[in-house]
Amino acid sequence: MTATTPAPEAPAVGVPPLTRPEMGLAGLGALAAAAVGALGLISSFDAVSAAAASWGFVSPWMLPVGIDVSIPVFTVANLLLIRMDMALAWVRFVPWALTLITCGLNVAAGHSLSAKVAHGTMPLLWVVFSEIGAHIYAVRIGAATGRRMEKIRPSRWLLAFPSTFALWRRMTLWEVTSYSAALVLERERQLARADLREQHGWRWRSKTPRRDRVMLRLGELAPATEQETPAPPPVGKAPAQSPAATPRPRPRTTPKTAGKVQRTFEDLLIEARTVTGQWTDAELNAEAIRTAVHCSAANARALRDALKSERAQGPALHVVP
Repeated sequence: MTATTPAPEAPAVGVPPLTRPEMGLAGLGALAAAAVGALGLISSFDAVSAAAASWGFVSPWMLPVGIDVSIPVFTVANLLLIRMDMALAWVRFVPWALTLITCGLNVAAGHSLSAKVAHGTMPLLWVVFSEIGAHIYAVRIGAATGRRMEKIRPSRWLLAFPSTFALWRRMTLWEVTSYSAALVLERERQLARADLREQHGWRWRSKTPRRDRVMLRLGELAPATEQETPAPPPVGKAPAQSPAATPRPRPRTTPKTAGKVQRTFEDLLIEARTVTGQWTDAELNAEAIRTAVHCSAANARALRDALKSERAQGPALHVVP
């Protein structure tokens, strides 16, 4: 069998891996960030110790050491929770709270405005670097597990706010994490809505069956409208034709249709099986099938339903090269 072509609506996405020089540069940056953050915590030792002594601590050094050690400990704990998919929202704010306490004590120890700014900025660097690391870690984990919700472009929010808000709402409600997949579903929903309006007129909402309206609202399965090529009857149940039956008239040939052979639904289904043999379930949508098989939107939806039904009833089909 011939090799299949991938779905056009599901291009390979993702950030390319870092090269060896980039990995080395990232490692040097992480070491420098850790060193700067450690210097900031060490520089606040005297100010926090003086504050602890004024508060009556018997061993004033315990307070700055306890705070400075707790900040990286909670940072590492936040990263581990993200890695195990058990993130707690409040854990990431503990280093911030401890750092703000340290910054406040350092600002109070300064004798001038510049000294206050310098004393308060140094401890804050550790939290800034740790937040950057946690963000990178969380994004990579979310991309690997497929649970990270992709963001919608700001330009789309600006150009079409109402429809973009509706798209974002459907992505959030139905856990559609891929922005490109959400656009495919939205395009398919708009085509199904246009078909219903053309079929029922301006009162299509009241004339459309409730189940079709629900499917249209979900955006996952477009309502079935008129099919240009009817589906074949079940095997073994073909209606008997009388010998005197009047033959169907041949289709008129026009300059646009000259040389084209009209394909039946069975022909379209066989071709769709071949083309989509190596597609994933996420790539199997009506718009991609319509583009690959070159059929109408109604036939594409019928083919999509038939292929999904076949995949649900039996093992996944693989094309043998």
